[in-house]
Formats: sequence, structure tokens, C-alpha cells
Amino acid sequence: MSHVDRSEWSSSSSSTGPVGRDLTKELEAGDVVFLPNLRFDVEPNEAVLFRPSILGSAKNASFDSATGRIGGTTATGGEAEALRSLMQRFSDRALALVRDLCPTYGSRIERRRASFRPAEIAGRTTTWRKDDTRLHVDSFPATPSGGRRILRVFTNVNPDGRARSWRIGHEFEAVARRFAPGLRMPFPGTPQLLRLLRITKTTRSAYDALMLQLHDRMKADADFQAHTPQTAIEFPAGSTWMAFTDQVSHAAMAGQYQLEQTFLLPVDAMGEPERSPLRVLERLMGKRLA
Repeated sequence: MSHVDRSEWSSSSSSTGPVGRDLTKELEAGDVVFLPNLRFDVEPNEAVLFRPSILGSAKNASFDSATGRIGGTTATGGEAEALRSLMQRFSDRALALVRDLCPTYGSRIERRRASFRPAEIAGRTTTWRKDDTRLHVDSFPATPSGGRRILRVFTNVNPDGRARSWRIGHEFEAVARRFAPGLRMPFPGTPQLLRLLRITKTTRSAYDALMLQLHDRMKADADFQAHTPQTAIEFPAGSTWMAFTDQVSHAAMAGQYQLEQTFLLPVDAMGEPERSPLRVLERLMGKRLA
């Protein structure tokens, strides 16, 4: 894990100036970049949002910066506006942070949805496939990445000072090699059918199909979960961290009240594209996947 001593979301508002180094190498190598002093401040009128009941039956509240739309919440009226303001502000600051820490990515970074996660992770009842306390790499069933990287920024806004607990697993290529013999290419026509039936929003590439299988096989394998090399990490309240979560094996074990912003990055925008999950799986499968 790489530690960065920084207390401002963008260098333009920092008295100390830019971070001083491009952190793309660390991120692309599979590190988690940890910013222990980077706090996201919640406004007084937003404190009312800090209760799990604003989710209804949803797992997280979501925000689309392109449309301003919020989803997954029971909040209405003034509370809905407060939630939109909270998530818009965080989304903007996360984008400024990524542009500062990864200047070589420039305009190639694509901002996707943000989420607010007020529910406690530990003890949550769910299916094994949706159980994020099991080590996994990220892959989106309904919104295929097409091989693009998944970069996520997280911040712990727990008002009671509670940490968010993670486990970090072995490096991606070792995990992929373990499960590669059981991965199967999709049947011809399946991606087109999934899109026709609106199960996916875009056509699912062979890469996306394999990554979904890898995600599921990791979570379903009890021996892997128990015995793969892994490290426990605590992210204190008031801290921020970021990682390529399609590459970093991770499990969220406990914690409540977190903000997260997702970005996508084309593989050819990377400094070292050969480290991407796409290129690793292509080497293992012996064929082009996206």
C-alpha cells in the first residue's frame, strides 16, 4: 500500500502545491493508494442522510454526474436535494484528485457513477455472489467495461469515527492463473442476446464474460478465501483511498458510511498496459478478448 500525505482534494486549493509525483505506477502495479489525512467534509444539513433507511431495499444510493440523477434511495424533497449535493460535491473532488495524482491519464479518464453506502457491511444478509466480504475483483454484469480499467476512489465519512475494514489479496496474475483453467469463452451470439434482452446495456465482450466468471469463482471458492495470501487493512474515518479494483483482490469486511466514485480508463492510456487484467487474461487464454 502506498501512503500519500495530502489534506486537499486538488492542488489548486493546496498551500503545498501538487503531490510531487505521478502515482500511476503504483496504481498500475496493483497498489492501494492511501491518503490518511484526506478528509471529505459533510455539511450540517447533510447529517440527516446518515441513516441506513434512506436506501429502502437498495444496497447503495447512486449518483450520475452526467444527468444529476440519484437512485437507490427513499429520500425525497429537501433530503433528496441534500443527497444530490453531497454526492455531486464528492464526485467533483474525486475527479480533481485523480487528475492530480494521475496527470498522464488526462482526458482519457471517464467519470461514471458515484455511490453513498450508509449500510453496515458486517452481518448483512445477501447471496454469496453479492457478498462483498469475500475476496473478489470488480466486474459489472449490466455495464460491461469492454476491457477498460475500473479505478475507484473511496472515502470514509463515518460520523462515529469507525474505521472501514478491508482484506487485500494476492496480485492479479497469480489469482488469474489459479482460476484460468476453469474459465470458459462465451458461446457465439450470447453477448448479442444479452443486449437484446436488455440484461446488459452494451455488448458484453469476451473479456467481461471471463472477468464475471473470475469474480464468481473467487467468491465461491472457500479454500481460496481462507488460504490465499491476504492482508487486513483499516481505513480510519476521515481517510481516503483509491485502487484499480478490477486488479486488486479486495473484500470489505466491516464499516458504515462511505462514499465511492468509479472511473473507467482505456488500457492504451496506461503507462504499462501489459499489467492490465485484459492483457493478463489475453496472455493466459492465448487470444484477443476485447
